[in-house]
Amino acid sequence: MTVTEITDTRSDTCAGPPQGDRRPDGKDKYTISEVAAFTGLTAHTLRWYERIGLMPHIDRSHTGQRRYTNRDLDWLALVGKLRLTGMPVADMVRYAELVRAGDHTYAERFELLKATREDVLARIAELQGTLAVLDRKISFYADAGRALASERA
Repeated sequence: MTVTEITDTRSDTCAGPPQGDRRPDGKDKYTISEVAAFTGLTAHTLRWYERIGLMPHIDRSHTGQRRYTNRDLDWLALVGKLRLTGMPVADMVRYAELVRAGDHTYAERFELLKATREDVLARIAELQGTLAVLDRKISFYADAGRALASERA
């Protein structure tokens, strides 16, 4: 069973549409090195995700090699987005636990994602303010550069 498996067919697939353009057609079992190549994560990071409970239940081959599925890759895509939001790893692990727990955790997942969204919006506003300062400085130096060039002419 992978992290995202739940019983409801309307279930949250967690990461949006599959990113099939990066994956071999008809293949649904990937080694850790293939997943590292697909995702840009290191094998060490993938093993760490498994150890902390962010990626539990990774299937194994008869020789013990990890075998990731397309669902696992979709989950990793979501984890990557959550990392970009600045969500703490502990919250990502909590979210993974809630997904595994089933549909009755929708409200808690909703609240966790809503709080993360609010944090992202606050960071965007802060960055927009920073961008405005940069734009003013760029404009100042562009004007100053033109004035200096016209004085020299």
